[in-house]
Amino acid sequence: MPPLIPALLRLLRPHQWLKNGFVFLGLLFGHAWNDPVRLGQALAAFAAFCLLASAVYVMNDLIDREQDRLHPKKKYRPLAAGTVSVAAATGLAAVCLLAGGAIAWLWAGSAPWVFFAYVVLNIAYSFGLKHVVILDVFIIASGFMLRILAGTLGIGIAPSQWLLLCGLMLTLFLGFAKRRAELNALQADSAGHRRVLEHYTAPMLDQFIGIAAAGTVISYALYTVSAETVALHGTRGLIVTLPFVLYGMLRYLWKLHTRGGGGDPAQELLTDPHLLAATAGWLLLVLLLLGGVTMPRP
Repeated sequence: MPPLIPALLRLLRPHQWLKNGFVFLGLLFGHAWNDPVRLGQALAAFAAFCLLASAVYVMNDLIDREQDRLHPKKKYRPLAAGTVSVAAATGLAAVCLLAGGAIAWLWAGSAPWVFFAYVVLNIAYSFGLKHVVILDVFIIASGFMLRILAGTLGIGIAPSQWLLLCGLMLTLFLGFAKRRAELNALQADSAGHRRVLEHYTAPMLDQFIGIAAAGTVISYALYTVSAETVALHGTRGLIVTLPFVLYGMLRYLWKLHTRGGGGDPAQELLTDPHLLAATAGWLLLVLLLLGGVTMPRP
């Protein structure tokens, strides 16, 4: 394999495609996994987001390549390290953008505006909004919310307000944890790499993370026991999935504060067996409960 090919693949950050799994939440909680049309649209939405997200990653690396050279880890990225030229990266981003847009328009359901909004939002983020304190993390969370909308509204499934609330709180938690990890990694030179970090402090981010973490756990717990949820899914057992959510979040916080983790949620999930087990356990139990397995009453 030519040396350029692995570098281009790294530039696309394929491990980050895991985040696009948010588009399947509508199928899962909308009981639509047996609908071949909606399943096909969700898969197309997933593919479109993979390509569009990779185009955004390449664009960000192009813009930030000088700053990335100052970062202890990001300096090894292909553009910062000089293993991929600016011209090659620009061409790759254009191909991903066009291919992702075509898939979104033709096969990913009836809401192509969601994908357009995702691209516009990320362009605005890259060219200025990423320097606006707090708003920067809300924009990151908005990208995940658009993925949820693509997998619900986009394929004809009404999104649950609980689903949207849980998704918002979880993605804010991950976003503020990412900023905390960047602050940990860069320490005194943090603002030199990412300008917005000069407006954050460790105690402030810890408070933001605590609020978002509590909001995630509480909103998910209330969702599992709400009358609307019980009526929709025909089970009162979803509450038993809460320990997996709580364990996963506490494990993530532990890694953030003791192991220098938290900067890349996808990488953490793929490399940490505890997070992987908590996610797999949650998903398996949800599938069983939504599939009709009944839980014994105490």
